[in-house]
Amino acid sequence: MDAEQLMRAAILAGGTASRMGGAAKGLFQVGGRRILDRLVDAAVAAFGELPLLVANAPDAAEWRADLQVVPDRRPGAATLGGLYTAVTDAPAPVVCVAWDMPFVTARLLARLGQGLSDADVCLPASDGRRGVEPLCAAYGPGCAAPMARALERGDYRAIAFHEEVRTSILSLGDVAAYGDPARLFFNVNTADDLARANAMGE
Repeated sequence: MDAEQLMRAAILAGGTASRMGGAAKGLFQVGGRRILDRLVDAAVAAFGELPLLVANAPDAAEWRADLQVVPDRRPGAATLGGLYTAVTDAPAPVVCVAWDMPFVTARLLARLGQGLSDADVCLPASDGRRGVEPLCAAYGPGCAAPMARALERGDYRAIAFHEEVRTSILSLGDVAAYGDPARLFFNVNTADDLARANAMGE
């Protein structure tokens, strides 16, 4: 598979942003640009076309008039529901990224997409609690049915279907070739996080 030609990105605007008063996190500015716009630029640079925007907000179409907005196919299914929507609507293969990660780069997105040449899922390793970042990862078409089965049994974890698919992990050492992992996967969940992100600069 020529991943760079066939791949598309999807930006996941999920979650309730309860720690931000319900605000649309991707619309906050980091380094003078909205997080959403930063991610769109990265996706276009990586794959040559605009990403999907997976969002349920009634005003989502107003955030970027040039983006195709798709609502969750399985409302209330948390993280896995958003990933499933991206895989089924992109159509797959697709690189998914959460819209609160302002520092994800085009080079990393492209590398994750290339990881699907011999796997159904390509995830970067991280220092986070899961040890991987499923919300900055590539998903092939073989994920759709296993994701659907996980959703049917009520398991909404982002990794709930991994035992049924071929998974490739980009090591921390490999991730570091594209930037500091702590920065690449930094996500804005609170007002303090937003301040920290702006202090990090471009």
